[in-house]
Amino acid sequence: MSGSGTTGGDDPALGYGGATPVETAIWRLRSRGCWTDAAALLAPRAAEPEAALERAALLIERCLYTEQGWADAEEALRAAEAVAQTDEERGAAACERGYLAYASTLLGVRDRADEATAALGRAAALIAPSAEGRPLLDYRRGLVAQNIGDSPQAARAAYRRAHAGASAQGDSLLLSSTWRHLAGLALREGELAEARHGFAESLRIREELGYLVGTAPALTALADTETEPEAGRLRAEAGRLFRLLGGVPTWLAAQLTPRPAI
Repeated sequence: MSGSGTTGGDDPALGYGGATPVETAIWRLRSRGCWTDAAALLAPRAAEPEAALERAALLIERCLYTEQGWADAEEALRAAEAVAQTDEERGAAACERGYLAYASTLLGVRDRADEATAALGRAAALIAPSAEGRPLLDYRRGLVAQNIGDSPQAARAAYRRAHAGASAQGDSLLLSSTWRHLAGLALREGELAEARHGFAESLRIREELGYLVGTAPALTALADTETEPEAGRLRAEAGRLFRLLGGVPTWLAAQLTPRPAI
């Protein structure tokens, strides 16, 4: 698991990232925002580095979407760090460490910006440029550069590396994230057509994969590039999904508040 999607077949019927019944169940639970239930399926394999890391990644993603479960995520991450054996496994654990610290900083839980930067730097030293986990690492370094370092140029370069890597590896869900964040930078610079295209691609991929928990944010982002009545239709659909999933992601609530008529 990459935290933004694993590599593997893109047929949602097989379960994104794997074709075994357990992998399919984990993907379906994750895509509907049931991270705790998905992580529980990995508990019997908690001593295995790959399973321990995947369990930690699920619980960290839960933190980012719900702003809850920080202690559980920290415990799972420490367990994954303890069983990591190779440089790539240690690097992947460091990548998750950086992402957890980033989420805590971004959501205002606790300022862990220095920890995020240091952990992702450690991951970069351990994960080879051609390794499977490198695109995800590049993407997360882009997030830190954009949202903590306020360096859009560095973020764009990192997102582009992640985008190319995700495309080469067939990591569709990560590709949906790089499309979205590159589009966000384009919108910030007034490149409306480029932004609309990127947001549309992100939404298309997430809908094809059945990644429900990430679809409402994609709808909302695309709405920001459209005019009425299309913008209103997209926000209404995002609101429907948001309510269906019990108000997740929590940070989307403010964006979905009905706008007063002028």
